[in-house]
Amino acid sequence: MQRNQLETVLVKSPHRREVFSEQEIEEFARCADPVTGPMYFMSNFFHIQHPTRGKMLYRPFDYQQRLIHTYHSYRNSISLMPRQTGKSTSAAGYLLWYAMFVPDSTILIAAHKYTGAQEIMQRIRYAYELCPNHIRAGCTSYNKGSLEFENGSRIVSQTTTETTGRGMSISLLYADEFAFVRPTIAREFWTSISPTLATGGKCIITSTPNSDEDQFAFLWKGANKCVDEYGNSTELGINGFKAFRSYWNEHPDRDQAWADEQRAQLGEDRFRREMQCEFIIVDETLIAPTTLIELEGQEPIRKTGQVRWYKPIRPDTIYAVALDPSLGTGGDYAAIQVFDANTTEQVAEWQHNRTVIPQQIRIMADIVSEINTVVKNPENIYYSVENNTIGEAALISIAEYGEERIQGYFLSDNSVTGQRRWRKGFNTTPKSKLTACNKLKILLESRRMKVYSRGLISELKTFVSHGVSYAAKPGEHDDLVMSSILVIRMLMMLQTYHANLDQHMKDHNDVVIDPLPFFAVMR
Repeated sequence: MQRNQLETVLVKSPHRREVFSEQEIEEFARCADPVTGPMYFMSNFFHIQHPTRGKMLYRPFDYQQRLIHTYHSYRNSISLMPRQTGKSTSAAGYLLWYAMFVPDSTILIAAHKYTGAQEIMQRIRYAYELCPNHIRAGCTSYNKGSLEFENGSRIVSQTTTETTGRGMSISLLYADEFAFVRPTIAREFWTSISPTLATGGKCIITSTPNSDEDQFAFLWKGANKCVDEYGNSTELGINGFKAFRSYWNEHPDRDQAWADEQRAQLGEDRFRREMQCEFIIVDETLIAPTTLIELEGQEPIRKTGQVRWYKPIRPDTIYAVALDPSLGTGGDYAAIQVFDANTTEQVAEWQHNRTVIPQQIRIMADIVSEINTVVKNPENIYYSVENNTIGEAALISIAEYGEERIQGYFLSDNSVTGQRRWRKGFNTTPKSKLTACNKLKILLESRRMKVYSRGLISELKTFVSHGVSYAAKPGEHDDLVMSSILVIRMLMMLQTYHANLDQHMKDHNDVVIDPLPFFAVMR
């Protein structure tokens, strides 16, 4: 009985006739206005729980008013905002208004964590319970993760996964802190949800920046390309999104003293990312963040099958072709990198996770053959494979295919000692990987190595310190990076064969420093 009485107070029963005053009817009409309704409702009837002031009526700052206007005025909007600037609170108020005053709407809240989704729902529930009876809609279902109203609208909150929202007819999607959804999940989610939104659904995306290569960054960049095919300025980006951005100093409670304190607590890089909303990398990446930011990929100049060519083949150069094999069963990717050994410039790339090893060898052989049609000297084309574990099967496939049929020189690491049986190719050890990683770092940061593949650049941005070595962040791949590291090892060996390569690969100012944890382990 007590529970029912409580719910009677907090939740309005559906389909119940009530009598309201003229003033109450007028207030309802002003809330329901399709143009000015959201701001009127949120300024007069939307209550929030302030961390220090407790219950209070939402009084939007100037930038929050602009944010709500963006939410309402555009079908698709994406907002880049600092931490703790009220983006989720503003969204909660708008979603509640939308559910109560736009009948038959399905609103999906997709948050990067379960706790985030529940927090937004709690703000919506709190505000709904404090709305006066003449404003709020009657509820037919009032659960922790969803609300359903008598007008046919509903709000559903879920954690963002690859299948979130699949099968739903979504009227409004709100993606909260979208940059912090694991990149592979974010891409799958967006691929899955986009067709639903394309039929007329509305989309609101908000986040603080994370990486400049994730799905949020991709959508943000597209929203800021506001030029049509004739060079004329457009209101929306090329992807149909309206971009909104706010700054930390737009919040009236934040001044320079506050910024200095935050900078001291967070560090310069995190402050720039979380408060100034710069797309910078704060993870301990192999390549310096300043270099990673400058790397820009390009579209291939041509394709042969699945091989992407970024530079034309030149007859007067030396080429290194490296294969990092995989099982080809849908897990890890196999990857091939092609570099100009004279300039350490990326020439071509191939990557696939469902190509069996014998076919990987044939693709590598075809690449070598295509290069030789221009070079016309197999002695200037070097190829190799990583021979650890799966690489053993690659060596067998090369033998079966016929090494003599591959129009290049099979380069192998002759420096490896202590093995029971010597094998062709390159065997990767912790030490050899770190040495090659260090050289890759030096070449990229000194601008002596040029890469063009957006996939490779993306992997470099998630190739981070991992124990005593480097590896991809959880959920990411590093196959393109590892095949590039194999190229580096090949080029370091080729220095001993070709004197002209030494000057480009080696600089007397290079300081090779292996990570200290490695030496600690070795001792």
